[in-house]
Amino acid sequence: MGPKVQQKTKEQKLAAALAGGKAKKKKWNKGKLSLRLLWLEEKQQEEVEQGKAQLAAALAGGKAKKKKWNKGKLREKMNSKVLFDEDGWLRLQAEVPKMKLITPSALVERLKINGSLARAACKLLAEEGKISAVETHHKQKIYTRVTAA
Repeated sequence: MGPKVQQKTKEQKLAAALAGGKAKKKKWNKGKLSLRLLWLEEKQQEEVEQGKAQLAAALAGGKAKKKKWNKGKLREKMNSKVLFDEDGWLRLQAEVPKMKLITPSALVERLKINGSLARAACKLLAEEGKISAVETHHKQKIYTRVTAA
């Protein structure tokens, strides 16, 4: 490996980019081929100048926003109720005591209510004796229907 070379600063890189090559004199020759070549040279020169301008903008600006390759899967937001209406309350009283597995998340899916309302409804039905608790963990509570035994 060769000796270590000190890296250029932003200002040095910008100065080198803006200096570019020496400007060429334009030759106007008659003939379609030479005009086409001149047009191509002008186009290339414009692209170089655009590149220099972009480089200068990149060096002068702050940190660029990172490119996101994956937009991610967007779930549809469910419009859950935060209070029971009359129809929802009747469905809770009729359907839930007949379900085999009763969890707050099951009530959220079935009755289209939010999680805190579902937890409160489970607690109320358990106090009334319509459902019985199987497992009461602080993260997930599982209930089942009351069977006549």
